[in-house]
This record gives sequence, structure tokens and C-alpha cells, in this order.
Amino acid sequence: MLFISFFCSCKHWLIWQVHFFSFFLFFFLLLSEVLVEDSTACFYKALGQLQEIWDSIGIPEDHRLQRVQCLLDMMIAEEKSLKERLLKRIDSYQKEQDTLIKELKLEPFLEREETTMLELEQDLQTQIEELKRQKEERLQEQKLLQEQDQKLCEILCVLPYGLDNDSVLSIEELNQFRNYLAALEETKASRWEDFVSTKKQILLCMEDLGHTPETDFERDVVYKNEETFCLSLENLTALKNLLLQLEMEKAENEAVCKGLRSRIRELWLWLQISTQEREALAMFMTGSKAKIRKVLQLDMDRLEDLRIQNLKKMIEASKVELALYWEKCFYSQQQKEAFTYYYNEDYTEILLKLHGEEIVKLKQYYKLHKELFEGVQKWEKNWRLFLEFERKASDPSRFMNRGGNLLKEEKQRAKLQKILPKLEEELKAQIEMWEKEHSKAFVVNGQKFIEYIMEQWEMFHLKKDKEEQERQLKKNQQTGAEMLYSSRSKILCKKQGLRPNSSGKGYKPVMLTEKE
Repeated sequence: MLFISFFCSCKHWLIWQVHFFSFFLFFFLLLSEVLVEDSTACFYKALGQLQEIWDSIGIPEDHRLQRVQCLLDMMIAEEKSLKERLLKRIDSYQKEQDTLIKELKLEPFLEREETTMLELEQDLQTQIEELKRQKEERLQEQKLLQEQDQKLCEILCVLPYGLDNDSVLSIEELNQFRNYLAALEETKASRWEDFVSTKKQILLCMEDLGHTPETDFERDVVYKNEETFCLSLENLTALKNLLLQLEMEKAENEAVCKGLRSRIRELWLWLQISTQEREALAMFMTGSKAKIRKVLQLDMDRLEDLRIQNLKKMIEASKVELALYWEKCFYSQQQKEAFTYYYNEDYTEILLKLHGEEIVKLKQYYKLHKELFEGVQKWEKNWRLFLEFERKASDPSRFMNRGGNLLKEEKQRAKLQKILPKLEEELKAQIEMWEKEHSKAFVVNGQKFIEYIMEQWEMFHLKKDKEEQERQLKKNQQTGAEMLYSSRSKILCKKQGLRPNSSGKGYKPVMLTEKE
């Protein structure tokens, strides 16, 4: 107001105008001399235009001051309004900045010291743009990660990563999300490899078994696109269980096929099936696929039918085999008669089974005592050979042999006389050890082997004694007959008055019997 009064007291309008605006311009442009000069030039130019306008309009000089004051008031009001808008924008920017910083979970920006409002506004705008850029980048990455998470969750059948869709992840949270997804990818790769490997084994088992998928799960495994199969732990466990079930069925199938082949081979032997007929089944004698099992089963059924038809023949064959093992095991007659089914002629399945069981028992018995039985057989063989040589030794006709067999037989007989005692001693030692180990007697033909040997020798000596007695008796009888014949001949000659013919011609003696 002091300045206005001063200017109003001036008489010349142009002078006080110049002074007023010069002072005003100098005051506001004090900071820059260059701006002062430029502003002064602009001011004078504008002032000249105003002067011309006011002159042309005819505005009195006293009114011109009021207009100047109005213009200044308007200018001040407008600048105040500008300042208020600046402050509002700065406040809005700061709030937006705070929101973005909070969303992005960042530390607040440090403001520059001694900055003007315009500089502050500019800084805030720059910072907000940068924050928005970061937010947009994070949101884009977050969206991509969520899409990846969704796909992995659908494949692995797990719950999505816990995220608030309205929030923006911090850098640390993004890293955690990335690590989580990387772990899921590894899990997916591991489960996928497990799935593919298990599925391959399942398909092979199904092919071998001729198994057609029955349940929805089996159909999903076999027919469904692998890429869409849910790799959950439950599904993988169910997959393993399915494979285990199929493998058990396959193992059972293999065992059945093995049993069928074994039975078929037995029936081949029992039925005396030709080699040509056996070769027709050769391609099915390995493997365990469903079609192989079916063929084996059909052939075994066919052979079983033949077996039933030839039951009598098979039972007779079993009896022959049983008798063979009786001989091998040196069974006594009493032991043989203990198996009464041997004498049964009612040819049935049960009878065949009983014979088969008895043969198995005898086979096991023979296997258990094989070494001793073979020793006994060896002794028996040498004993029979010894008896044969003894028989030949007592045969008078052997002296008619002009070859070298007589001497050879004598040597062999002498050798056997040495071998037999040695074999007996060895067997005796083995049997004593066996009896001690098994706590029971070793029996041959129903009696202890040592007793059996002693009995054989005793029978041999008795037979020898009997033969010797018979020979002696025969010899005595022959001598007595000759003496009786001689005495009777002399008596007959005396009665007839004849002399003995020294030449012997024309005389033939008659051998008298004991009756005569």
C-alpha cells in the first residue's frame, strides 16, 4: 500500500507506471540478471501495448491504476491457485507413491533437501512412473508364475500356491515363488519318469496276461493321453499297486505254466507220447503268456483224458516201478505185503495216486540211503558171482574144458574170496555209522544187513556141507553096488560050472539094482 500511495501521488502516468512495474519486475526476478533483462523487455513491450489499448479506449489515468491493481490481484490469485494445485498434486503424488511403495514392499524414497514445489512434483512423477513400471513388471511375472503354477497343480493334483490376487509380490516373495515352482518342476519330472516306466511295465504285463483294462483307472492309464494324466501321489501309488497286482498275476501265471509243463512231461512219459507229437508243442514249452497258458491247459486236459483211458496201463507201470524200487531198497516180503494196494485190481484215480505217493516215498528213501544200497548191491553182485564160480567148481564136467577158462575161473574165484570180506567190513563200518547217526537199524530184506550176510554165508556152508554129504553118500552107494555085483557074479559061475572068460568076449555084465 505504501508503494501504491507513492505511485498515485505521481503526476505523470507513464512515469509512475514505469517505476511501479520496474520495481515489481526487479523484485520477482532478482535471482537471475539474464531473466531480469528478458523480462524487462517483455514488460515494456506489454506495457506499450496496454498504453495503446487504454489510450484508444479512453480510460482515464486514475482508472488505469485500479486496473493495474486488479490485474495484479488476478495474477496473485492465479499464482495462489497454481500453488494450491501444485500442493494438491504433490499430496496426491505422495499418497500414490506411498501406496505403490507399500504394494511393492519397498523402502521410502529419500527426498532432496531444499527443493521447490515444482522440483518436488517432478521428482514424485518420476518416482511414481518407476514404481508403476516395477509394479507392472512384477504383475506380469506374477501372472506367468501363477499360470505355470496352475498347470503344475493340475498335473500334480496339488493345491495352488497361496497368493492374494490383489497383492503384488515383493522381490523376495517372487524368488520364493520361483523356487517353489522349480521344486514342483523337479517333482513333476521325477513323477513323470516314474509314471512312464511303471506304465511301460504295466502294458507288458497286460500283454503277457491278455488282460483288458476293466476299471476307469486302468482305462485312464492305458488309453488316456499321458500329458493329461494326474501325477498325484495317490495315482502313482495306485499305479504301483496295479503293477504289483499284475506282476503277482504274472508270477502266478508263470507258476501255473511251469506246473502244466511239468505235468505234461510226466504224462508224456506215462503215456509214451511220440517225439513227433511232443515237438508239436515245443513252441509252447517256454513263456507264460495267456495264449500259451491256454494251449498248455488244453493239451494237459487232453493228456489227462488219455491218462484216464489208460489208467490201468499206468497203474501197471507204477507197479513195475514200485517193484523196481522194492528190489533197489531190498524190501522184504513182509514190507512189500504191507502196501496192500499193490494187489488191488480196482483201477481208479485213487489207486494210481496211492501208487504214485508210495513211489515218491520209496524214491526219497532210496535217495537217503543210496550210498549204502549201492554198497549192498555191489556185495550182492559179487556174492552171486562167487556162488556161480562155486557152482562151476563143483561141476565135474568143467574138467572137460580144454581152453584156459578153468584157470581163469579159479583166479576170479580166489579174487572174490578176498574181495567179499573186504566189502563186508567196509559196509559194516558204514552201516554202524549210519545206525548211530539215525538211531535205528539198517534193514535189508527185513533183517539187519550183518545178520543177512551171516545168514547167506551160513546157507552157503550148509549147502556146501549138504552137497558134500550127498557126494559122499553117492560114492558110498556106488562102492557098495560094485562090491555086490562082484560077489554075485562069482556065485553064478559056480552054479553053471563055467570059468571066467579071460578075453571077456561074448560076456556082458548086468548091473543089478538094490532091489535085485
